[in-house]
Amino acid sequence: MTLSAILGEKVGMTRIFDDQSRAIPVTVIKAGPCHITRICTEEGEGYSAVQISYGEIPARRANRPQAGHFAKAGVAPTRHLVEVRVEDDSLFELGQTLRVEDVFEAGTRADVTGVSKGKGFQGVMKRHNFHGQGAGHGVHKVHRSPGAIGACATPARVMKGTKLPGRMGGERTTVLNLAVVGVDPDRNLLVLKGAVPGPKGGLVLVREAVKNS
Repeated sequence: MTLSAILGEKVGMTRIFDDQSRAIPVTVIKAGPCHITRICTEEGEGYSAVQISYGEIPARRANRPQAGHFAKAGVAPTRHLVEVRVEDDSLFELGQTLRVEDVFEAGTRADVTGVSKGKGFQGVMKRHNFHGQGAGHGVHKVHRSPGAIGACATPARVMKGTKLPGRMGGERTTVLNLAVVGVDPDRNLLVLKGAVPGPKGGLVLVREAVKNS
């Protein structure tokens, strides 16, 4: 049995054409190879999970605790570590290699988790899709402002959760149920239909879809 998730990085977007010459927007992900660096058991940690690593770094970049952790698993130091829950931890072993072709194949579905692009401080039109105020003659320069946010004398305060300008992006985001268009085992590439969170080179966690529809 293999793990139902793998780490990778976003390469970018492109398009491919189907049999009817229709363009399909796809995202290319360099997924794996990953290694299992720790196994959590019900007896030890109280739950079953495995820790997978991705993004090999020079040995000199790892401090002594990190070097010892990777040496125990018999793998090279890496930049990223992620823990994934499993049903049966006895099916895995330290140092086991996970490749993209072991997890996904064309025609299946995947969920992708990453950190969305940070867009800084934005107004309500960009952040919350407000349509803006009137732009005709006689209107002051309030075309992109949110408008009134008060609640009169009762409750005499701005309600929590009111949509206002603020920091946008840079948040953990998951896109569900993306179709797997192709897998390239030779180059460790995974091709998904549609867009995934994050910039080019951003770390992503790709799992088997929880909604297979």
